[in-house]
Amino acid sequence: MPKAFAPRPYQHDIIRYLLANPRCAVWAGMGTGKTVSTLTALSILTLTESGPALVIAPLRVAQSTWPDEAAKWQHLAHLKIAAITGDAKRRAAALASPADIYTINYENLPWLVAALNGAWPFATVVADESTRLKSFRLRQGGQRARSLGRVAHRAAHFIELTGTPSPNGLQDLWGQAWFIDKGERLGRTYGAFQARWFHPVRVGADAHAVQHIPQPYAQSEIEGKLRDRCLTIDAKDHFSLSDPITNLIHVTLPPKAMRLYLDMERDMYLQLASGHTVEAFNAASQTIKCLQLANGALYTDDKGNWQAVHDAKLQALESVIEEAAGMPVLVAYHFKSDLARLQKRLPQGRALDKSPATLRDWNAGKIPVLFAHPESAGHGLNLQDGGNILVFFAHWWALEPYQQIIERIGPVRQAQSGHRRPVYIHHIIAAGTLDEQVMARRDSKRSVQEQLLEAMKTRSNP
Repeated sequence: MPKAFAPRPYQHDIIRYLLANPRCAVWAGMGTGKTVSTLTALSILTLTESGPALVIAPLRVAQSTWPDEAAKWQHLAHLKIAAITGDAKRRAAALASPADIYTINYENLPWLVAALNGAWPFATVVADESTRLKSFRLRQGGQRARSLGRVAHRAAHFIELTGTPSPNGLQDLWGQAWFIDKGERLGRTYGAFQARWFHPVRVGADAHAVQHIPQPYAQSEIEGKLRDRCLTIDAKDHFSLSDPITNLIHVTLPPKAMRLYLDMERDMYLQLASGHTVEAFNAASQTIKCLQLANGALYTDDKGNWQAVHDAKLQALESVIEEAAGMPVLVAYHFKSDLARLQKRLPQGRALDKSPATLRDWNAGKIPVLFAHPESAGHGLNLQDGGNILVFFAHWWALEPYQQIIERIGPVRQAQSGHRRPVYIHHIIAAGTLDEQVMARRDSKRSVQEQLLEAMKTRSNP
């Protein structure tokens, strides 16, 4: 059921900024509500512009996040959104259908430009996760960004969204800025940009191995050049540092995986494509298997053998890690199959074990992704120096381990260690599965517990 939108003050700022600045960027982290703010602005622009909007985003975000976000709010219920994803036939059908907003993933940009064959019907373009455009160069660089570069300035409005505009340094800004002003602020070419704000330093013995280092004045001057076209929303300015910033990331299971899930939920029995049959003999076993399926894998026997079913949650996790832009990420899993799949998909990650070296390396910033089971990350562990981002890949009923792993990097520990930064908690939830019930039940338990603690505090302090 769609709900009423009550924007925070800074979301009003985003909406007004997007309407007042046809070509601009909004730099705001995940969980700050920039998607619904942008959709609100787009809903107004569709009334005044003579053409639909195009949103370019990572695949999962284009496929699910933008359509789902529009469906969530009452004031956006009138918007028709078409996702140009899937195989070529599905993309062509979506492109041909009438819509207010079209969404497409970056990988399909060359296809879209070719399919339109010189036409460009989009009055507004939104580049979500705009750092994907950082590789743009006039004569070289990434093919996707170059495809967009041929048509981007034919749109009346061009909006860039990201929480991490320069994850690898100031060099990342030129490509993104070009789509806003065609080089007016940071230079007509990347070479001119480098020559003005960087100096080359030879690396090693190879005379051709050169690294460009920013000049001492580069940061302040580049910031000054972009200030009139970039709105920055800093979470710590708008959220209480005593409360984590919580973000719900809903993923849609692929049709085949959803059919298997429904078979297990309805019949306590399913058959995998491999021929394996899996049966739940009681409600407890059925619950466990449903949660396994929601995560993406299913145990096929009592010997620990399992089969992968989908990677929807893995894709969502990759998006979070990408947006973190090098900041360490703590990932909570539940089943051993979760850990195995996480380690295979993210080889740069390490599992939290009993070795003191692992804990030291995490707190020293040497581990980009740390996989931890909530039962193994409880009392006594200090993880706050290593990072402030926690992702729940899997969900389980137990309240205390859930609260304990949050507390390992929580606001109190961040403050105690002198870190003035918000804590981000991302929940990856498989839509239409038991994940949703676990979340609701856990929140209910927490509510009861909080009421009890408050009552006890009142009684002890009359």
